[in-house]
Amino acid sequence: MDPVIRIQFDDFDVGEELLRLRRQPDGQPDTRVGAVASFVGTVRDRNEGVGVSTLTLEHYPSMTEQSISDIVETARVRWPLLAVSVIHRIGRLEPSDQIVFVGVTSAHREAALEACHFIMDFLKTQAPFWKKEATPSGERWVEARASDDKALDRWSAR
Repeated sequence: MDPVIRIQFDDFDVGEELLRLRRQPDGQPDTRVGAVASFVGTVRDRNEGVGVSTLTLEHYPSMTEQSISDIVETARVRWPLLAVSVIHRIGRLEPSDQIVFVGVTSAHREAALEACHFIMDFLKTQAPFWKKEATPSGERWVEARASDDKALDRWSAR
């Protein structure tokens, strides 16, 4: 099944996304699925010890989708995945709002879990999104974290 990659302003329903992952294109259950792994990222109300009232995400259309598509394709080569879905929100978000959904299915748990983790690690560092936080002292751009880059190291060792 072709991967689902969506960049959108609107929220998403995790339950609906999980059901879609487990279905074939005709809507019937995909009985090959033995494992579903997912990750949902949300907006925190603090970052680096400072309160955050909003987070605004920006991106370059088409460049972002291509980058995510490349990440997903790399995961599909590494693991025997049946379905993949990546949804990333843009625009102005508030604490507790959902930002990102990554879901994968496979016949077996290890492939699903690892692929989900892999996709999320690469989204954090390779997908061209820019984040701006509103704090009590004004707005600031969110800088890349060394810990996110370090998370990629484990994938190159495999």
